[in-house]
Amino acid sequence: MSKVFVDTNVVLDLLASRQPFEMESRMLFSMADLGQIEIVISSLSIVNTHYILNDVTKTEDARTIIGKFKVLVDTHALTDKIIELALNDYNFADFEDGIQYYTALESQCELIITRNPKDFKKSAIPVFTPKEYVIQLSSQSKS
Repeated sequence: MSKVFVDTNVVLDLLASRQPFEMESRMLFSMADLGQIEIVISSLSIVNTHYILNDVTKTEDARTIIGKFKVLVDTHALTDKIIELALNDYNFADFEDGIQYYTALESQCELIITRNPKDFKKSAIPVFTPKEYVIQLSSQSKS
């Protein structure tokens, strides 16, 4: 089973029903629900997702949504090592992208799934959009 890291933007696409991206994210997380892939996210993603959901729904609803979502993913802790690596890597213009990248590496994921692959240009592991990854898995299962 593939172990994949999913960026916050893909999580938000699903949980905040962001169009036109929700369906691709739904398909990705359905694969995790069916045991076809293992999804890892950063603990920072949980915090950021709650913050954004809290703006579009009630606080108690945001917590309920995240609580139900949490059963689909493994959450990797944000550690001092990850913070130091991200702080010292100037390949990432966005510090949060560095956090996501080093969390993926530290949790030994095979690839990163994000809607912004350009943010991970120098990644040592493959980077896919949700759509690209779903298409790739579909074509592999047909082979």
